[in-house]
Amino acid sequence: MGTPDVETLRAMTRTFRQLDNRFGGGHARATVSQYLVGEAVPLLRAGRFRDGVRRELFGAVAEMNQLAGWMAYDVGDVDAGRKHLRQALRLCKDVGDDALAAEMLAGMSHHAAFFRSPLVAVDLARGARDSASRTGLGVLQAEAAVMEAHGLALQRDSRKAVAVLREAEALFSAAEGSSVPEWLGYFDAAYLAAKFAHCFRDLGRSDEAEGFARRSLEMSEGYERGRLFNTALLASILADQRRVEEACEVGLAALRMAVNLNSVRTVTYLADVAARLAPFAGEPVAGELFAEMRAMGIVGSAEGQDV
Repeated sequence: MGTPDVETLRAMTRTFRQLDNRFGGGHARATVSQYLVGEAVPLLRAGRFRDGVRRELFGAVAEMNQLAGWMAYDVGDVDAGRKHLRQALRLCKDVGDDALAAEMLAGMSHHAAFFRSPLVAVDLARGARDSASRTGLGVLQAEAAVMEAHGLALQRDSRKAVAVLREAEALFSAAEGSSVPEWLGYFDAAYLAAKFAHCFRDLGRSDEAEGFARRSLEMSEGYERGRLFNTALLASILADQRRVEEACEVGLAALRMAVNLNSVRTVTYLADVAARLAPFAGEPVAGELFAEMRAMGIVGSAEGQDV
C-alpha cells in the first residue's frame, strides 16, 4: 500500500464532497457509506504500510468519515453523524494529526450549536482551539474561535461572544493569503461572515447581523446548499427587524433554491424563517410565501419550530 491508494481515497472524497455541497447529503450518502465500509476501512486493517503512508491514510479515511458524518446530519440521522465524526477524531488522534483533529472538533461544535446545545458547543470549540493552536494554521484557529463565539452567543453572553469574535477576525485577517489544507478550503471570508451573522442574530443584534449576512452571500460557486443557508439566514434577520416584504422576498429566493436539494437542514433553515414571519401571516406577501412553503412541505408540522 502506498501513496496512490491515499490519493484515490482523497479523490473520491473530493468528488463526493462536491456532490454534497451542490445537492445535499441525501443524494450520495448511501454511496459514500458503501465506499467507506467496502473500500476505505479495509485499507486500515491491511496493516502493511510504506514509510510515511500510515499518517496520510488515516487522515484520508478520517476525511471520508467526516463527510459521511456531515451527510448523515444533513438528512437528519444524528446518531450516525455523531458516530462518523467521533471515528474521524479517533483516527486523527491515532496519528497525532492536530490540524485534522481540530477540524473534527470544530465540526462537532457546529452541530451542537445547530441542535441548540450551547454548553457542548463551547466545550468542543475550546478543544478545537487547543488542537489548532499547535498547528500554526491561523484560518483553522479562526474557525475554532468563531465556533466558540456561536456557542457563547446561544448562551446570550454578549460580552464574551463579541470578544471571541474579535479574536476570530484577527486570526483570519493575519492568515490572509496563507495556504491551507484542501479540507479547510471552504472556510473563507463568506463562511466567516455567516458565522458572525448567526452570532449577532442570536444575541438579538439584528442590525449588525444583517451586514454580515449580506457579506456571506459573496461566496464561491459550487456551494448551493450553503447559499440557501445564508439566504435563509438573511431572511430570518430581516423578519426579526419586521421588514416583512424584504424578508418574504429573500425567503422566497431561498425556498426556490431548495428544489434540487435533498437536505433536512434546508427544511430547518426555511422553517425558521416561517417561524419568525408567523406574527405577520395575515399580510398578503407573507401569505404567498407560506402558501409556497406549504406546497413544498416546509410549513405545517414544522411551522413555528424554534430553530
